[in-house]
Amino acid sequence: MTSSPLSEAARAWIDDDPDPVSRAQLGALLDDPSRCDDLAERFSDTLHFGTAGLRGVVRAGPNGMNVATVTRATAAVGAWLTAHENIGGTVVVGRDARHGSAAFFTATTEVLAALGFDVVALPGVAPTPLVAFATRRLDAVAGIQITASHNPAADNGYKLYGRGGRQIVSPDDAEIEALMRDVGPTKDIGRVTVSVDARAAAVRDDYLARIAELPTGSPATPLRIALTAMHGVGGTLAVDALCRAGFDDVRVVATQFEPDPDFPTVGFPNPEEPGATDLLLETAIRTGSDVAIALDPDADRMAVGIPTASGWRMLTGDETGGLLCAYLLRHAPAGPKTVASSIVSGMLAAATAESAGATSVRTLTGFKWLSRADDDCPDAPLRYAYEEAIGHCVDPAAVRDKDGISAAVVMSSIARQCKSDGETIVGLLDDLYRAHGVHHTAATSRRLTTPAEFDAVMTSLRRDPPSSIAGIDVDIEDFASRGDGLRTDAIALTGTSDDGARLRVMVRPSGTEPKIKYYVETIVGLGRYGHTQTLEEHKQRAARLADAALADLIR
Repeated sequence: MTSSPLSEAARAWIDDDPDPVSRAQLGALLDDPSRCDDLAERFSDTLHFGTAGLRGVVRAGPNGMNVATVTRATAAVGAWLTAHENIGGTVVVGRDARHGSAAFFTATTEVLAALGFDVVALPGVAPTPLVAFATRRLDAVAGIQITASHNPAADNGYKLYGRGGRQIVSPDDAEIEALMRDVGPTKDIGRVTVSVDARAAAVRDDYLARIAELPTGSPATPLRIALTAMHGVGGTLAVDALCRAGFDDVRVVATQFEPDPDFPTVGFPNPEEPGATDLLLETAIRTGSDVAIALDPDADRMAVGIPTASGWRMLTGDETGGLLCAYLLRHAPAGPKTVASSIVSGMLAAATAESAGATSVRTLTGFKWLSRADDDCPDAPLRYAYEEAIGHCVDPAAVRDKDGISAAVVMSSIARQCKSDGETIVGLLDDLYRAHGVHHTAATSRRLTTPAEFDAVMTSLRRDPPSSIAGIDVDIEDFASRGDGLRTDAIALTGTSDDGARLRVMVRPSGTEPKIKYYVETIVGLGRYGHTQTLEEHKQRAARLADAALADLIR
């Protein structure tokens, strides 16, 4: 390639890149004129450090996840910690099994050690909840997990926890981003080798011991569990946790159990995606399991499959949220307590919490907010937090983030209690519906390509909102105009039908994908119409109303 600003930028990056693999990648692009667009895209921007840290495609250049980017990010995190008087503090670091994770992990630990921090490097691969647990358990000043969770195989990421094992919030991310820009040459950033110490080895046992303390129902009743790790890093720890809690009959999806960064049996390694749990449900049927558990690749999220009269199906995150909330509150210590859910989640858990005398708190989306739900009510500690995207925090005192492994243990406990009592999980849901009305949730999205399209969709909705959805007159609430902690770029549309059915729609741009997301909840109560209609008729009414609302929203 002839000399140009792009080629000069690429050569400068190569000169400063400590990784021979990414240097070779860029060199090959420079030598191939047909790949100029690829090279240009890699230098069109830089990965930005947000409250979730870094996430992007594993590739050379400033717009990719690579050793140089991770090295610079870690130097910035170290400078940020030092600026906040945390120099020399403990930092926990873990990694998943994605492409590049081992090299990124090594760079992270060695840069932090060179900066004078006490680094606890978790050995081998580690699920994300283990890093969150260790950060809190060891009173570390920070925790870092190398993971892209359930993103496509080409991606990787860098997740940062602050004190207490909670995700950072603004302006922390902006401060770190600014420090990244001020980092000098990458090749001048020092590195010191880190060895695994006794604390790192003990963290796993401490985590398993803590999970064994969760309420686990009737130990005398055998339960068979089907489990998939979805090619991620949570399988072995999840099986050990279940066994420690008294569940020793676990039938794993063998083809998905070992970590594989290519996720070969799923199109998209997300338990919510259509088809992603097909092998799990096949295993559950073939083995005669009582419940099916799906973890996402870094094991911070969990989905549940159950048998029904018409066959096996996966529960929604909101259905699971209602069940977990009811169970955990029933087994919680006496006294004030808090339950948290995000504004896009359904209201079943909130209704369940309020009926049990707990404080129900709604937060913005993301566990960076859910983990702080009890900050303003210290006398009512957080007992459970969740959001509809199958993220559940069932033991906030130990893990202040979503934790698929501990949630799997509690969900298995619910299934075992049902079996012991001669009940079903469907029956438990029906009991919640009888108490609080049938809650039906559904979601869809529109994929967009440019920021201008996002602005156009939200601006149009604000200027000319629909007067009705699915035949129900609706009112609009613009969360961007709120003056409290729920101010965000989201719109709520709510209304009640003539027969008392309630409709709630939330519309917001995705924070991680180029999509506008639509969340629908319908609530059909068992009040004045309950004496003439069956529960099943209420379920059908709620589902039809949700389908009609989705059709109106996306046409």
